[in-house]
Amino acid sequence: MSHLARTVVAVVVAALAVSAGVLGAAGGASGATAVSAPHVGHVFVIDIENKGYDATWGPGSAAPYLATTLRSQGALLTAYFATAHNSQPNYVAQISGQGPNPQMQGDCQIYSSFIGAGTVPPGQAVGDGCVFPASVRSLPDQLTAKGLTWKGYMEDMGTPCRHPALNTQDDTQKAKVGDQYATRHDPFMYFASITGSPSCARHVVDLNALPRDLGTTGATPNLSFIVPNLCDDGHDSPCVDGRPGGLVSVDAWMRVWVPKILASPAFKKDGVLVITSDESDSPSSDSSACCGEGPGPNAAQPGITGPGGGRVGALVLSRWTAAGSWSTTPYNHYSLLGSIEDAFGLSRLGYASSPGLNTFGRDVYNTIR
Repeated sequence: MSHLARTVVAVVVAALAVSAGVLGAAGGASGATAVSAPHVGHVFVIDIENKGYDATWGPGSAAPYLATTLRSQGALLTAYFATAHNSQPNYVAQISGQGPNPQMQGDCQIYSSFIGAGTVPPGQAVGDGCVFPASVRSLPDQLTAKGLTWKGYMEDMGTPCRHPALNTQDDTQKAKVGDQYATRHDPFMYFASITGSPSCARHVVDLNALPRDLGTTGATPNLSFIVPNLCDDGHDSPCVDGRPGGLVSVDAWMRVWVPKILASPAFKKDGVLVITSDESDSPSSDSSACCGEGPGPNAAQPGITGPGGGRVGALVLSRWTAAGSWSTTPYNHYSLLGSIEDAFGLSRLGYASSPGLNTFGRDVYNTIR
């Protein structure tokens, strides 16, 4: 069976399972039955890099702490898909609902201004380029307007709010010893409403600020968006500093940082942690999609060679999520954005507002009755 045929079969099977509303024998569920969002006060998102579902979550995973230990503590979303290739547009999707354009699909080698010609439904800026003007809204804009707090924690960022000069070459495309920060994995740097604000340096900071902020509930942002460096997120293998990279380094990083989150007062009180991958391995190996994703105003194929960014899976841990459960409901990065917006009582941006898009329901918050 061809790769395309296998992908189609997998998506169809998932869709049929959702329609049937099948319950798994170990507490798994399919079908995002509507549920009043629990009283979520703190959301933590961690993205790893370029890992398809089978590699990360399969029985042969090179990340046993993530795929076995952490997976046993939450709900595995088995039909969660990335929305594009390459990396950069997937991160942008998670905080804005904006689809890709050609420069984004090329990972924004030039840190270019977005040149646009208005918007089309659902809230899509029409044009090409990387740094959206202040008129394009993002999740941080929504949170700030509602009096809620947010931070991006970027490993190896060093100087807060670090990004290339506008319309110049992005010199973080390749890792350096001692500096493996990648601007293209930091979605906040692509919105002028953030980078042009004096508060940017307080909001987008190095990962080493996270332990201090986790110390009290009041110091923990309502949204914490956490991105490891190019080695610890699994992008590079081997790494420039001699470490193995890939899922081996992902697992080592998770063993250090995830327990800090799970032990924090904010997570214990009202937190939700989502761990996913930006995209599957490569455009040529998996550009599958779900959730009605298709051509947008700026890209005929969001996945370059197909409709999406491939099946990557996601793990959700929270007090409202049963340990060892799973869901076969189709989700993608726009679903994650919509789920965060639902939790905080915000309107949905961009493709997160698409009719019929699934957001987290009783299949994820499966201990709520």
